[in-house]
Amino acid sequence: MSYLVTIGLEVHCQVKTQTKMFCACRTSFGEVPNTHTCPVCLGLPGALPVLNQAAIEQTLLSGLMLGCASPEISKWDRKSYFYPDMPKNFQTTQFDLPLCIGGGVPLYAHCYPTDARKNIARPDKVVRLNRIHLEEDVAKSTHLGNSSLIDFNRAGTPLMEIVSEPDMESGEEAFAYLRSLQMILIQGGVSDADMEKGQLRCDVNISLRRQPEDPLGAKVELKNLNSISAIRRAIHFETLRQGEDLDRGIIQIQSTRRWDDERGETQLMRTKEDAHDYRYFPCPDLLPIRTAPLLEKVRPLVPELPHEMALRFERDLGVTTYDAAVLSSDKHLAGYFDAVCDAAIPGKKVANFIINNLLGTLNERGLGVAECPVVAVQLRELLVLVEDGTLAASQAREVFVVLFDSPERAPTAIADELGFKPAVAGELERLVDQAIANNPAEVAAVQAGNDKLLNFLTGQVMKSASAKPNPKQVTEMLRAKLLG
Repeated sequence: MSYLVTIGLEVHCQVKTQTKMFCACRTSFGEVPNTHTCPVCLGLPGALPVLNQAAIEQTLLSGLMLGCASPEISKWDRKSYFYPDMPKNFQTTQFDLPLCIGGGVPLYAHCYPTDARKNIARPDKVVRLNRIHLEEDVAKSTHLGNSSLIDFNRAGTPLMEIVSEPDMESGEEAFAYLRSLQMILIQGGVSDADMEKGQLRCDVNISLRRQPEDPLGAKVELKNLNSISAIRRAIHFETLRQGEDLDRGIIQIQSTRRWDDERGETQLMRTKEDAHDYRYFPCPDLLPIRTAPLLEKVRPLVPELPHEMALRFERDLGVTTYDAAVLSSDKHLAGYFDAVCDAAIPGKKVANFIINNLLGTLNERGLGVAECPVVAVQLRELLVLVEDGTLAASQAREVFVVLFDSPERAPTAIADELGFKPAVAGELERLVDQAIANNPAEVAAVQAGNDKLLNFLTGQVMKSASAKPNPKQVTEMLRAKLLG
């Protein structure tokens, strides 16, 4: 029997700040365990928290980028639970008055898995958000069979929890949601959102029902998901598991399951607590905050979002929809493209060279755009040489390879060294006339309609030239002389 799948995500994202949420300890990753701690983030008795204003501002900025509203007053609460990674036995978080309410995440077409992009049901879909609240992260636990190690360097790191509405219907949509959200957060400088470093973590809520008018089924929460591809696989497995249970008459109960990536299956951890089990109550150590002054401070910092940038690239610079999506998918790449663009070079040609040549070279060397040794002004100079006819596209690619390894040199100097020089006035025409005179059979074939032999004649001219002129320029001169 077929079922309707309903998916909601709870994304935990570390906010990019220098210090922790409630103390002055430095945020860190991969450093010696338990070296960035103090009485506050260790939860020692009598230690009092102090709010990190930067973390609050970054969360409000995230809300503005995602179209959220904010209550006039936002407050802090205590969420009680008992686990070794939270020594206070409560987490300072937000319950009924979070910093951000509502909003949504647009699902960008190029953020879907490659094998699913041709079958996107709703290319303009926006997944609604319920809320974004700010809290402190827990310590990192490493389990070793019969024992566990706790590293409190991560404890207290500012953590946004971005809670979606149950608007997704497949693992592919969840995949696109996470990729799109990741792009937006990185674009705003709010977080590096690196899942490998634990900066972005996700819990998945899945339920099944038979008809749209039926109430949502029992919610099953999936944990221990450490990559976007693992989330997609886990959703596929869990959807199948629940469907098979329901077919056999096994009623689902609200529960939490872990994902075992090696075995490719989910495993029951516990039946799920409800909000009242956490015994939320207002934090007595922190005053509520007024959001309006902070919103006005961060509003000018809202960046051009990826979909807005892609639209501008298409509208103003004439690039294709696909190219615009690629170029806007990384803020460093988008900035590089913007810096190279010039009135003297069509935007489409700039996009083609960056996507087909620069990105390929960077991938081969294992470098990111921010690490590219060829700065934007150098690539612009190279592409101007193509546009004014000095270089052919193939010659420009050869120059670029040398330029990438010797970025201190000028593109014109490299072109000269490789012999790519315009012919002396009159010399090119003389060489063309000579090739025409020496190859009467090929000339006759061209004039009879065999355009392919123009390439042969171009090759004869290139062999005779002392320098290496632009072959396109040679071909056009031959075409003009032979075909009028």
